[in-house]
Amino acid sequence: MVTGGETGRGFPVVAPGRRKFLQLAAAVVVAARAQQAAKPLRLGVVANCENPDAGIRRVKELGFPTCQVTVASYDGATAKGLRAALDRYGIEGTSLIVTGPGPEVYTFRDGPRTVGLVPPKTREARVMALYKASDFAKTAGIPAVQRHFGFLPEDPEDPVFKPCVDVLWHVADHCKRNGQTFRCETGQETPLALLRVISAAGFPNIGVNMDTANLILYGKGNPVDALDVLGPLVMGVHAKDGRYPTDPEKLGEETSIGQGKVDFPRFLARLKEIGYSGPITIEREISGPQQTADILAAKRYLEGLIG
Repeated sequence: MVTGGETGRGFPVVAPGRRKFLQLAAAVVVAARAQQAAKPLRLGVVANCENPDAGIRRVKELGFPTCQVTVASYDGATAKGLRAALDRYGIEGTSLIVTGPGPEVYTFRDGPRTVGLVPPKTREARVMALYKASDFAKTAGIPAVQRHFGFLPEDPEDPVFKPCVDVLWHVADHCKRNGQTFRCETGQETPLALLRVISAAGFPNIGVNMDTANLILYGKGNPVDALDVLGPLVMGVHAKDGRYPTDPEKLGEETSIGQGKVDFPRFLARLKEIGYSGPITIEREISGPQQTADILAAKRYLEGLIG
């Protein structure tokens, strides 16, 4: 696999220009939103589908019509089992979340060397995993694949920039061949740094999963304002809350929705203004009974906002 400034198919990485790219990307997003026009803005939850039936059954029991999924294996049997579970319980699987392989340490000190597709040491293995994940999602009938890209550089002349563009080109091309979108989840990078890499890769099937808390947890921005930069590219949303970092070594603290710094009334109003009509997927990154309680409380709160 090539990880330099060319795609490996003899095509140089060429940025189409922000305006042209956003026009292409917006056309893809508009088409996707047109398919969803008959559906209201609706809620979902992140589902752990290590056991597909148990994972999707929990989504149904919690009262959600949609979910993003994580799985433990990208084998064919799991894909078919996931598809069967989605059909059995009448749940819409909207995206497959991918992490690894290898450790990803979400701190300011270790994160730049371990998270996402930026670190050279794990980059190729993670691209190969994304190819498998895309093929898995195709079999499972899930229309999108997403992951954190990592700590992208602000400087487009940084030597890390071109390899990141090249990697994104490869992944987007593979997903396009499978009829999918590829979504970069916000977090470790500023909205502008993410926009710059997506624009340079130039594939209109690349979008953003806007995680409302991650921008705050990493101190990279405010999710309401980030929509001014990334709004045309938003294909998915994580509803999550948190506080800004105060320790230079550690991320900010994730909280239950309503206890952090995300202004959900303004954020959801702005989403509606830009024409987003996809799911709002609740993510609460704790475990046990408190996770369930927080998810249900978030569901009640968000239902009151989305109408």
